[in-house]
Formats: sequence, C-alpha cells, structure tokens
Amino acid sequence: MTLRVLVAGGAGYIGSHTAKALKAAGHVPVVLDDLSTGHEEAVRFGPFVRGSIQDAACVARTVREHGIDAVLHFAACAYVRESLENPRKYFRNNVANTVHFLDALLEAGVKTLVFSSTCAVYGIPPSLPIVEATPTNPINPYGQSKLMIEDVLRWYGKIEKLSWMALRYFNAAGADPEGELGEHHEPETHLIPLLVEAALGQREPVRIFGTTFPTPDGTAVRDYIHVADLAAAHVRAVTHLAAGGASESVNLGTGKGTSIREVIASVERATGKPVPVIFGDPSPGDPPTLVADPSRAHALGHRFEHDLDSMVATAVAWAKKRLHSA
Repeated sequence: MTLRVLVAGGAGYIGSHTAKALKAAGHVPVVLDDLSTGHEEAVRFGPFVRGSIQDAACVARTVREHGIDAVLHFAACAYVRESLENPRKYFRNNVANTVHFLDALLEAGVKTLVFSSTCAVYGIPPSLPIVEATPTNPINPYGQSKLMIEDVLRWYGKIEKLSWMALRYFNAAGADPEGELGEHHEPETHLIPLLVEAALGQREPVRIFGTTFPTPDGTAVRDYIHVADLAAAHVRAVTHLAAGGASESVNLGTGKGTSIREVIASVERATGKPVPVIFGDPSPGDPPTLVADPSRAHALGHRFEHDLDSMVATAVAWAKKRLHSA
C-alpha cells in the first residue's frame, strides 16, 4: 500500500528524517512548511509546498492537488524554556493553529493523522519507568499545549471519526546515518549537538544544570532515541492507522536511561577531544530521571536500533560536514 502523506513541518529536524523514511518505504511525502524554523535544503524526498498549517485554503489545495491520504503533524514550537517565557506563542501555534489545521483536514476529507507529542505531558512522573497510563501533569506550557491537542484528538476520534496516534517522544538525538540530514536549530538547545559543537570549537563551554541529583553520578538521566528510529516509528504508525489500527498515545523511548556525564564521555570518545562544560545549579522543577517504558511501542512493532555511541557518532559526522561546508 502506497500512501501519499502530508508532512507538516517536514523541513524540520524530525520531519525531514521522517520524509526520507517515508520515501524509502515506498510512500510519497509531501512537505508543508512555512520555513519559520525549518530549512528548505532538507526537503529533498518529495514535493514541497511552502505554506502554513493555519492557512485553510492552502491546506485544502494541497490535499486536493496531491491526493493526500494521511498526515504527519510536526509543525509546532518546541522549546520548554521559551514556553515559560512566552506561553501565548505556544498556545497560539501549538493549540489554536493545530485545531484550525485539523478542521481543514477534516473538511478536505483526510481522517488519518499521526501527531508529534512529547514526554513533557507527564511533568514529573510519580514512578519510573513511564508508561502510557502514568498520570499526565505538565509543568510547562509546551507540555500542556501538546496534551491539549491529544485531548482534542480523542474527541475528534470519537465524534469526527478521525484515526489518530500521538507519539510521545523522549529525547531525540543523532543524525541521518547516511549523512544527508541532521540537527540544525536556531537557537540550539539539545544537549548532544551543543556538546559536539563545543568539543569541535564551534561554541563556548556548555552549561550543565545540576550535579547533585539522586542519580548514580549526580547529573540528570534521560532516555535518548535516535532520530532515524523516531522516523521509522512514524512510518509504522501511519501505516498502522491506514490499515485500520486503533488510535492511541504511545511512548517513543528506548527504556534505557543515560546521564549527562555519560553523554559527555561519549562525545569525547567520538571527537577525541575534551568537551568544555560549566556545571551549575539545576533548573527549577527539572526531574532527576525521565525514562520510558517502551513495551507498548514494541508491541506495535517499533524497534530502536541505535545506541548512545551511534547517536553521538552520527551527530559528530553531521557537525563536521556542516563545518567543512561553511
């Protein structure tokens, strides 16, 4: 079954990797992106429509002209700290604009959607590892905005017959193993590219928030998942829905926790250079440990093939490629 899939936000980090994975699986990715944060050079695996999810006429025209069967929705603001400083932006873009987008899709006859959600919907979990039934209690507007759309999807599923899946990412990392794509944010906030660029002399020392957490080495522990594994999971999710599979929210994490010090050590091994860091106090409300229980993802056929060193190695290769092409 070949699907024509609208990839909203497909010029961004995870969206572009997923467009490549869709094409490799025999599907047709059609990217819709306004390039406010994405990069046009990352759109190379199918048609590109420059436009916004809040433009209902553009969405309807794109669905009609490209015969869209299903949608992957990545178009959102995704900085936790920014959401605390500018909550209006997050509720306007991540909630209001997404509802307009969903309505336009339904009006155009598209009723299959995979939504880019986040582990931030859980806030500080009462127990670990985090299962899908763990109570949701966001502690920032970013996580709240994603949870609000998950609630919208459930109601649209019941009443509008929308078939949906919300994929709750843990920490996306790494770059395309073939070197075609990678991480390029402005500003960059993700740990691994920050550490890699610092090791390569491309930025100042990286600030690490917290060394006294109740973890084995005192630094925060997170669940890192390779972006290629995330991309593959989106392809499986959309084909699952297209084949009549159930709608649900699913964690996407490996189930393995890695401390910040362990990530630093991996970057130093990959680059052969010390990583300049500055240790400081933890951010308020920062959980010591966030690790997924991936059982449900495994039951749906998702497999996470890349370990930490693989993630870091691909991130280093991408950073060096960008450095040499600058």
